[in-house]
Amino acid sequence: MRIYIKDKPLRIKRPEEVKDHSKFDLVINVDDVILNEKAFRGNMLITNASQGMIKSLLFILHHSKLKGFKSVTLITPEYDETIRLIKDKFKIIKAAGGVVEKDNKVLMIHRLGMWDFPKGKIEGKESVEAGAKREVEEECSVKVHVKEEICVTWHTYVRGGKDILKKTSWFLMDSLDDSKMKPQVDEDIDEVKWMNSNEVNVALYNTYRSIKHVYKKYKKKRGKKAV
Repeated sequence: MRIYIKDKPLRIKRPEEVKDHSKFDLVINVDDVILNEKAFRGNMLITNASQGMIKSLLFILHHSKLKGFKSVTLITPEYDETIRLIKDKFKIIKAAGGVVEKDNKVLMIHRLGMWDFPKGKIEGKESVEAGAKREVEEECSVKVHVKEEICVTWHTYVRGGKDILKKTSWFLMDSLDDSKMKPQVDEDIDEVKWMNSNEVNVALYNTYRSIKHVYKKYKKKRGKKAV
């Protein structure tokens, strides 16, 4: 599982999933080490973490400004228990969105100064597929057909004093009608644009790491290096 906290990835892995420890800038092996902000640098690996360390890790990642820190990978043989522990610390919200295709281009939105893919919260008993379709069509004023799922991303934020963990399901979509395409300005979107692969690569310099991950998974799903 990968969770983006302040746009930095926390990866939770089973021991057999991480064979090479040499690629990490810092490896913490002792489960009773007391973490502090100064310990965070580069790409970190934590093995055999106790529940106390995991709680400290979440607090520091969520509430501190960490300069020079890129990512942290947590190895645990108690994978399911660790996931439950982490999820219990947040209010979970479900969302869905899509990577929409047309003529070898994909649809991107510009919201709050960042490039993004259209997405939004699931309403009531709505399925993730239906929610993804509705949100894309509302945010971009287009008509789409939902195909297969690309991936799921998790990211955190704080709203109303509460720590939120958002689960977003991403789908591959075809454009059916973009004749009335325009941004949904009341959702802080100021531009909707079809982009070719070169334009997307430029846009990815000004986006979230979770969106880079979605695009990477999209390219893998499509079986090619470019859109």
